[in-house]
Amino acid sequence: MNYEKSCGAIVYRKFHGNTEILLIRHIKSGYWSFPKGHVEGDETEAETAIREIKEETNIDVLIDTGFRETVSFSPRRDTSKTVVYFVAKALNNDTKPQAEEISEIRWVEIGQALSHLTYDNDKLVVSKAKAFIALMK
Repeated sequence: MNYEKSCGAIVYRKFHGNTEILLIRHIKSGYWSFPKGHVEGDETEAETAIREIKEETNIDVLIDTGFRETVSFSPRRDTSKTVVYFVAKALNNDTKPQAEEISEIRWVEIGQALSHLTYDNDKLVVSKAKAFIALMK
């Protein structure tokens, strides 16, 4: 059995009184999800998330490790993958998709995100993140 670990975040911003989250569309599969990627070297989970978000979207973020959700699944036969998600506040709005991996980046009002996301695991994570973000000032 092969094991993989990725880290990412539900990136949010406040925009005209609404909370929006950042969604990415993957070139190969066409599915909508959150920015994330594989841990490299001795990176911490938060360092991986910050790097991957910057690489995939050009967004700088402030990670809140008070929110940490994991999703585990099998992307291929004989492979088990765990993805760790944090909540992250966007520090800029200048998105630029990573040409090799991302076909589109979209800010979506958090209440509308469920209709865009492809996988049920992602929908569950965003529902938990929505409650966490609502408690923040």
